[in-house]
Amino acid sequence: MALMIPPVKLKWLEHLNSSWITEDSESIATREGVSVLYSKLLANKEAVLLPQQVLCLKGPQLPDFERESLSSDEQEHYLDALLSSQLALAKMVCSDSPFAAALRKRVLVLQRIFYALSNKYHDKGKVKQQQHSPENNSGSADLHSVSERPRSSTDALIEMGVRTGLSLLFALLRQSWMMPPPPSPGGGPGGNINLCNDVIHTAIDVVSSLPPLSLANESKIPPMGLDCLAQVTTFLKGVTMQNSGADILGRRLASELLLGLASQRGSLRYLLEWIEMALAASAVVSAMEENKGLQNQEGLIGYDCFMNILMQMRRSLGSSSDRSQWREPTRTSDGLCSLYEAALCLFEEVCRMASDYSRTCVSPDSMQTGEAPVVSETCEVYVWGSNSSHQLVEGTQEKILQPKLAVSFADAQTIEAGQYCTFVISSDGSVRACGKGSYGRLGLGDSNNQSTLKKLTFEPHRAIKKVSSSKGSDGHTLAFTTEGEVFSWGDGDYGKLGHGNSSTQKYPKLIQGPLQGKVGCSLLCIHFGNAVYVYLLVRLPAFIKHEDVCCYGQVVVCVSAGYRHSAAVSEDGELYTWGEGDFGRLGHGDSNSRNIPTLVKDISNVGEVSCGSSHTIALSKDGRTVWSFGGGDNGKLGHGDTNRVYKPKVVEALQGMFIRKVCAGSQSSLALTSTGQVYAWGCGACLGCGSSEATALRPKLIEELATTRVVDISIGDSHCLVLSHDNEVYAWGNNSMGQCGQGNSTGPITKPKKVVGLDGVAIQQISAGTSHSLAWTALPRDRQVVAWHRPYCVDLEESTFSHLRSFLERYCDGINSEDPPLPFPSSREHHNFLKLCLRLLSNHLALALAGGVATSILGRQARPLRNLLFRLMDSSVPDEIQEAVIETLSVGATMLLPPLRERMELLHSLLPQGPDRWESLSKGQRMQLDIILTSLQDHTHVASLLGYSSPADGPEVLCSGPGFTASPDPTYVATAGHPDTHLAEILMKTLLRNLGFYTDQAFGELEKNSDKLQQGMSSSDSSQPAHLHQLLCSLQKQLLAYCHINSVTENSSSVALLHKHLQLLLPHATDIFSRSAALIKESSWNGSIREKLQDVIYVSAAGSMLCQIINSLLLLPVSVARPLLSQLLDLLPPLDRLNRLLPAASPLEDQELQWPLHGTSDFAEPGSGMSLPQPAFSWVWLVDLERTVALLVGRCLGGMLQGAPTSLEEQDTAYWLKTPLFSNGLEVDITQLGRERTDTEL
Repeated sequence: MALMIPPVKLKWLEHLNSSWITEDSESIATREGVSVLYSKLLANKEAVLLPQQVLCLKGPQLPDFERESLSSDEQEHYLDALLSSQLALAKMVCSDSPFAAALRKRVLVLQRIFYALSNKYHDKGKVKQQQHSPENNSGSADLHSVSERPRSSTDALIEMGVRTGLSLLFALLRQSWMMPPPPSPGGGPGGNINLCNDVIHTAIDVVSSLPPLSLANESKIPPMGLDCLAQVTTFLKGVTMQNSGADILGRRLASELLLGLASQRGSLRYLLEWIEMALAASAVVSAMEENKGLQNQEGLIGYDCFMNILMQMRRSLGSSSDRSQWREPTRTSDGLCSLYEAALCLFEEVCRMASDYSRTCVSPDSMQTGEAPVVSETCEVYVWGSNSSHQLVEGTQEKILQPKLAVSFADAQTIEAGQYCTFVISSDGSVRACGKGSYGRLGLGDSNNQSTLKKLTFEPHRAIKKVSSSKGSDGHTLAFTTEGEVFSWGDGDYGKLGHGNSSTQKYPKLIQGPLQGKVGCSLLCIHFGNAVYVYLLVRLPAFIKHEDVCCYGQVVVCVSAGYRHSAAVSEDGELYTWGEGDFGRLGHGDSNSRNIPTLVKDISNVGEVSCGSSHTIALSKDGRTVWSFGGGDNGKLGHGDTNRVYKPKVVEALQGMFIRKVCAGSQSSLALTSTGQVYAWGCGACLGCGSSEATALRPKLIEELATTRVVDISIGDSHCLVLSHDNEVYAWGNNSMGQCGQGNSTGPITKPKKVVGLDGVAIQQISAGTSHSLAWTALPRDRQVVAWHRPYCVDLEESTFSHLRSFLERYCDGINSEDPPLPFPSSREHHNFLKLCLRLLSNHLALALAGGVATSILGRQARPLRNLLFRLMDSSVPDEIQEAVIETLSVGATMLLPPLRERMELLHSLLPQGPDRWESLSKGQRMQLDIILTSLQDHTHVASLLGYSSPADGPEVLCSGPGFTASPDPTYVATAGHPDTHLAEILMKTLLRNLGFYTDQAFGELEKNSDKLQQGMSSSDSSQPAHLHQLLCSLQKQLLAYCHINSVTENSSSVALLHKHLQLLLPHATDIFSRSAALIKESSWNGSIREKLQDVIYVSAAGSMLCQIINSLLLLPVSVARPLLSQLLDLLPPLDRLNRLLPAASPLEDQELQWPLHGTSDFAEPGSGMSLPQPAFSWVWLVDLERTVALLVGRCLGGMLQGAPTSLEEQDTAYWLKTPLFSNGLEVDITQLGRERTDTEL
């Protein structure tokens, strides 16, 4: 009896797909590498070892041939039995050898990686709903709404009068300036000029008296007012020109008024326009001074006027910098300052403000009191809906039908609307509550209703980061602290408070156990021998070593209170649930309740959770996976049915999207995508589809919001709120208490409608309770918020990038000249200005990416900006400028890059077509090539290149104008069910050729130094770019994954691509092995050459990359590999010659034959007692490659010998084919054939 390797049961876990995608599949080339990955399979229980099968090798019972005479049939029977026994023994020995064990591990690991890739990135025939880009429709929608606005005859008359009056005023002012001044008694300026300047001076006084940012909210300014502002701005710009006819004072006053209007309008665009005007005017003045050598009062601005505007901007946004570092212009004795210095000072201030804001967006948690400036000192909170229990802190208990400013909530940072109650978190982490107090849900120590906000007490004292309160049942609340601890209070039925019982808790109580956090008390686990001792310690005793301690506390980053259950997510991505367990809502595989937080073992890498009435929704950290479980009635789980689900199950309809947030309500669920779209499923008005009776078993796009970029969602019991990027709030669902903010309580509201009364309010956060709603202006800390328009410093629109491009193009000329361009007095000032331009550009690119803004926001600026930045890279610019360019490119590469197809063409033109062209690439071309290769390594782009998914930038490319049509790129249209692989074929061919250039160069260096004791080549000169290798490997991996998962046939376009690629790669590998064998044979005495050769081969196309391909071909049908048989046969001889010259082949052959004596199949691997010596060990992978190639060749030949199954015609004529006539054919004698024919006739 002998034991075989036990069979394995495979069960891929969906939540581990992301982890497997990141694994390096090329590491399977080595036995130690594949052992690590195989151990991961076993540790995650995705591969479960089954009980070992016992193989009986006793053999057949044979007779005594000397004493017994056997018939021919008996002899044939015993012979067959003996051969079968020997074949079984041979199969057992061969399949359980060290090589076979490693091969089996390689195949299993590749299967797992291929499954993860296909599941994540391949469409698999699913029809996804078209995702519209909201930016492209917003402009036309606004114009359409404006055109529909009814205009009365009175409005028309007023507009005509205003336009006529402005035109007349401008004409009179110009005429007055152009006319020669009449003589005056004092000899001063004429009266006409004084009159003109007085008019502008009066306008300056009016603008200065306005509160800051009075003209910033253009939604509140009628179109006629905006048109007037545009006319005034155009007139004033003309006045600042030298040929305008205005005197020096008039031009100065016009500049001051322009700046005042720009600061009041608050948009970066207008400030950049003023800076552009100021620099142009200063350049003219500088040129005049150089030509005439005169000093005059040109190019100046009032110092006090400028500084007042600057200080007003600083006060409005605050300042995080030391005032001593602020730049201020030099004041003249006349109380003036240089227009040039004012422009630079303003530009520096704008850049500083943008940088400060960018930092707060990158790290919202760093935004503490006094650190990050806010536009207003207090938070504005608007409330509406039910006030039956004073949950809105208003004197009357009547429902509020439209948003009302609530002064009591003024210092709120975060607000949570629960079941007839409200919780307010202040910036210092304190919590106050109001509303219904039954079951102690307010945490104030009693069950009384609270009509005003009252502060909660937390013991021990903690700063609270977020609160979640249930929207139904009897009310309970969860809160987690800044340290990641969790408190709970309220109704304790079903154990939903997590304290190990069902008691009501009227004060906040810290949840012990796994959610206690990694601060304060912690569980101490000490191992002594086989015993484990657990202690609850505050401080580690001196006699205990730190390495013996395991901290079981978890830092919580998200909590959710459902109707009868609760959930929390740890920093490590673990999901804990507790409370009522019926319908499987806890996700533990049963209906049992838990009264303490219990880990959900079937998922990991969780980032967020939301609990509904009887179901739970979880979202992965990367936003690519949504799970749901619990009660499936009305389709609220989104799986296409109404079944209960007891363990987390992936919502397939959301695969392929990036989800930012999920919400679970009573009978419906919501999901927010990274592109700002909202999907809903379940039943009722919350679907937002126009019917209160509708049901959606799978997530469905809410069409009414398709052209709105949504940044946040919230769901109450049966109504929904969303917040758009431009601070508008939409609501729909149950409106019986006015909770939808429409000014009435009729309903339900079956489609999203804009909440009335919030126009012009910069709403940043929303919260929906059971029957009331809140919206407020404080910036959130739990999500990244990027304002498209931030006063003075941020404007995420094309005009900003256009101005910055104009600055760079205009002032980059002559960057290395001794004489900088006007108006810059020195190269230092010139370079500083360019650095500020690049810094502001970099900040805007970073903010656009952080806000999820599509690349279409750059409009027509992407290509010229990209070309400009790479031209700067190629120019001999100062180091500080080049560093700023590199930083800008690294930050905004994904936005500056062209669409996928154009990127492919650009890459093809940049990649060298010969080995000598690498040296000819400029620095800018090299960086551009590096950025493009890096961007293409994204698995989504690779899948798009291969035609397995829609292009990642498809919607953005297609939606480049207001009249776009959602027609697919013909490049990616699959024909006859097969994906188009043309682009991938070109790219793979180019990448392989370029890798070959590097390999040839490395071999040339080795052959040149083969007769030397010390190799003199520089590794940096011959090392290939990692991006080339990684991109080609990624393309191959996804191609093989698609072929494996989809069981492709030899007629598939993917198989055709695989054949074309391998018909180039396999001969290239054959050449590499031949050159290697010749090199080793010539320099067998030089050990350093052999060591260097190992590195060259392994990173070449014939190394780990080829190992992955050959092992993967074993997973595909034999018909796929058979056309490659000739190339595989050509590969074997040089590979065999090379291995025989290397030290690993002979010891491995001996070990393969001796392994049964040692009783283990892994004895040749590291860590076993019989591991190979180092020189031989480093070449084991190459011997394994040869054996795998030989096995693949054997499979191809075996398939050819076996032949195809018999056809129907052969089966029907089987009798005649077996007759002597047909079975012997023409090889028999004529006489014998005639005799057989006679016998047949008789």
